[in-house]
Amino acid sequence: MLLSTFIKSSVKALKPLYPELEARSMVHLLCQERLGVMSWTHIVEPGREVPPEQLPMLQEDVARMSAGEPIQYVIGYTEFYGRVFNTDKRALIPRIETEMLVSEAVNMARSLPFEQEGLRVLDLCTGSGCVAWSLAYELPGAAVTASDISTDALDLARSQFRRLPKKVLRPNFVQGDILDFSTPFPRCELLTANPPYITEPERALMRPNVLDWEPEIALFAPESDPLAFHKAIALWAMRLLSPSGGGVVEINEDLGVESAEVFRKAGLEDVRIVRDFAEKERFISFRRP
Repeated sequence: MLLSTFIKSSVKALKPLYPELEARSMVHLLCQERLGVMSWTHIVEPGREVPPEQLPMLQEDVARMSAGEPIQYVIGYTEFYGRVFNTDKRALIPRIETEMLVSEAVNMARSLPFEQEGLRVLDLCTGSGCVAWSLAYELPGAAVTASDISTDALDLARSQFRRLPKKVLRPNFVQGDILDFSTPFPRCELLTANPPYITEPERALMRPNVLDWEPEIALFAPESDPLAFHKAIALWAMRLLSPSGGGVVEINEDLGVESAEVFRKAGLEDVRIVRDFAEKERFISFRRP
């Protein structure tokens, strides 16, 4: 089969679920991963064939994607903050918006009145570990502890990197429930979190590739209290952060004002709503008095 024919038929198979440009981008990424070709190869080499021995695997990949499975799970990785992270159904797929959480946290860490070497970082609701690992790399010498309620997610997080550069310390991944205030989380100077924050009414607006495949425990806030996790994180911040320590937390873009008030009421200072690349209210930053 010609590569161009495979691309055309695959895009057609994905169009019921995705806009055409997104479907085409996904197919190009699949071909790049499986065949080592670029998005223009089928144009500059119109006679390029898909190797017959690889066609069945590619067709199986497209069948998985057309059933709604995210391409990041199909190929087994995604890029986040300039690094490649393993991805599978054990944890939420890292989003580009969350890269800004890392940037904000790194900037905050460098402004804190603490020695950078040995800075203690706590990342709650770590999932795939993308934030924890990124902070470990960006803040060499920082002692990062990362926690999640899901032991499956923690197994994935631990698997991310085998060999580390000099001074980069491997994060310590521990199981913990942020709604259980008997959990022995360690003290820290920097706290980050990307907790579940999608509300039940938003469920109806979600795509099948998210709703049917990514772990629900990492997506949805309690229906009875959409800010339950943020309230818990604010209390943990007051309990665990050293004086003058700070934090950055991802939030529901429609609950920016309400989320900020949660952190102010807990006693935190310099509470700010931070907008993402699309100008959506995506994060809360704060300092402990």
